[in-house]
Amino acid sequence: MRIDLSSKTVLITGGSRGIGAAAVRAFAASGARVAVHCGRNLHVAQALAAEVGGGAEAFKAELSDPEACTPLWDAVVARFGRVDVLVNNAGVAMAAPVAGEEAAWLDAWTRTMAVNLTAMGLLCRAAIGHFQSQGGGRIINISSRAAFRGDTPDYMAYAASKGGGVALTRSIARGFGKQGIVAFDVAPGFTRTEMAQDFIDQYGEAYASSDIALSRLTEPGDIAPMLVFLASGLADHATGTTIDINAGSYVH
Repeated sequence: MRIDLSSKTVLITGGSRGIGAAAVRAFAASGARVAVHCGRNLHVAQALAAEVGGGAEAFKAELSDPEACTPLWDAVVARFGRVDVLVNNAGVAMAAPVAGEEAAWLDAWTRTMAVNLTAMGLLCRAAIGHFQSQGGGRIINISSRAAFRGDTPDYMAYAASKGGGVALTRSIARGFGKQGIVAFDVAPGFTRTEMAQDFIDQYGEAYASSDIALSRLTEPGDIAPMLVFLASGLADHATGTTIDINAGSYVH
């Protein structure tokens, strides 16, 4: 069955690369009009929007700045008139050794929380208000298996931020379902992206793939179809749930 999202407008944060870029392509292939957010490389996001077509456009906002988050949402609504689906995909993973300088550790913690959790919360807040006014909508938040099993000591901030995103998703699902607003959490395991390359460089690819049950690392294209499915309305009664896509590396 082909999912038809031709009547939907979707905002995908961190849409210029990795999981976000795969999602942009998958949503556009399903007929959706896509707002491709990027933090820095506007020309990359613009090229991707031109590639997928369908009225897709690029929007730049630095999500580490809380004051940039709601204006991003407002800019997309002003341009497209409405948003039906929010995919909170943007994220950072910054190594911060516990034994390092406290100032450096705190800086990594603060930036990680700003992008991975505060920006997600602000965009969810904006989406809820918008969805209430139009009779409903769907939120898909990207967390991580680290939210459930933890991460290495150097990436504690990353795990903590992703755990907060899971709680946020569940709270939205419980609180706004009767207003037609559903929310899902998708928790990838280690995925071959540019962001993950730092981890591979630090620990080695063998370490990254040592605990998966399948024969290859997860690719962004393995995750994007699930996002389209959750956006379709076919899974609304699973609101609040977490979908694990981690190649069997963590089963809970």
